[in-house]
Amino acid sequence: MEKITILDTTLRDGAQGEGVSFSVEDKISIVSALISLGIEYIEAGNPGSNQKDQELFKRINAPGLVAFGSTRRHGVSVTSDPGIVALDEVNCGTVAIFGKTWDLHVREVIGCSLDENLAMIYDTISHFKDMGREVIFDAEHYFDGAVSDSGYALQVLATAREAGADILCLCDTNGGSIPRLVYDMTCRAMEKGCQIGIHCHNDIGLAVANTLAAVEAGARHVQGTLNGIGERCGNTALSTVIPNLQLKYGFSCLTEGQLSMLTPTARHVAEISNMSVGNNQPYVGVSAFAHKAGMHIDGVMKLSKSFEHIDPETVGNSRRILTSEIAGRTLLASRMKSVLPSITRDCAEVRQMMDRLKQMEYDGYQYESAEASFELLVRREFGLHKPSFELVSYKIIGELPPADNCTASAIVKIRVGKRDALTAGEGVGPVHALDNALRRALESFFPVISSMRLVDYKVRVMDSKAATGAQVRVLITTSDGENVWTTIGVSADIIEASWIALVDSIEYGLIKSNGS
Repeated sequence: MEKITILDTTLRDGAQGEGVSFSVEDKISIVSALISLGIEYIEAGNPGSNQKDQELFKRINAPGLVAFGSTRRHGVSVTSDPGIVALDEVNCGTVAIFGKTWDLHVREVIGCSLDENLAMIYDTISHFKDMGREVIFDAEHYFDGAVSDSGYALQVLATAREAGADILCLCDTNGGSIPRLVYDMTCRAMEKGCQIGIHCHNDIGLAVANTLAAVEAGARHVQGTLNGIGERCGNTALSTVIPNLQLKYGFSCLTEGQLSMLTPTARHVAEISNMSVGNNQPYVGVSAFAHKAGMHIDGVMKLSKSFEHIDPETVGNSRRILTSEIAGRTLLASRMKSVLPSITRDCAEVRQMMDRLKQMEYDGYQYESAEASFELLVRREFGLHKPSFELVSYKIIGELPPADNCTASAIVKIRVGKRDALTAGEGVGPVHALDNALRRALESFFPVISSMRLVDYKVRVMDSKAATGAQVRVLITTSDGENVWTTIGVSADIIEASWIALVDSIEYGLIKSNGS
């Protein structure tokens, strides 16, 4: 299997995505996760741009760490350019240097001649090669430059190659190129006799397709972010590209064992990023191997490849059979086996559970996305669940204008065994305050709750005609850093619906932490 090297830029390009902010500790955790996954290059940041990146490079010196920076500035020598000096001081063997490839950018953005831009590229790359470093040259806006003046774009690559660049990475910086152009202009770049890389953005939804087109044309170095986060619409999602390259194209990116870590690593990095992996994200999303229609379920249970293009476990994911009233008794029995191992599709318990499920769905519940609440429903229906705690009372108080960014407070009284606990919490809204108060009350009884946190909260109005008196469905997704589960609550009172989902979330987490 021919090798393709992977560069992950979650910590640099990914950090430029809206709503993304990493602490130094976050960055160190992500570096550790990516190393365990087997990523060869990890672009850790630009030490010339901020103190956090400088601190990161001081604290870690991991193999494959890459420092990112620009060519020297117009009119400034290499040795006096602050960005180059910052890269000089970083203790890592590889630097990624970006330079202008689009003649429009050279003239209109940095305001210099085309020849001066070539000199800036040559001086910078040769400087780092003289220091004995590996250099990846990121040809910024290569494909836009190729459309505008292909001769100059190729001259930029030739200059970088003459200066000693080890990898010429072609960047679709605007994210607006199409696969045919990417393929053609990658073929032209291959004529330079250097290892070619590809770095795409997803502004028209083609980052993965463009990356694969470049690989088909000969690129053997691929850049992206693990979960596709990044500037504007994001970067190429490595969680999609890597298995495509390895399982569909036959290239070598990771070992078999490393590939099986793809899903848990993607979710772990998303957790650190304070984001969620999209449900429909290929390979690693929770819906990537989810089946709901009865015909699909029947087919996949008889012959998995009839509706699954790979074994989910290959990428560390798992099959999900979605529970709903249209799924049938066979599915329901299979879903109940985790609680009642001896169950069969024709037994009375399945018929009883089917009736119960239909009633709950009639009342507004929907368990296809709330598997944790479904398991608890089965346990409660057959007397197999003893609540870890019970509610005595709660009280919500709203406040405007907000004090210290808190608009609500909550008082919760719960009972664990024969002991009562009364606590209060504040929050940005009543549900947040209620969640804080409940956790504070329970942590002294169940310390493991401190590892659980909400990662998503959704509210859906069931009947908009009822306006503010409508019944609502609340879905809460919770994670303990390794596992993710979703629970549901339904009520005409949004606080009560949220409470039901919160309680299920904690009860399910406690069951899993106890291994029972």
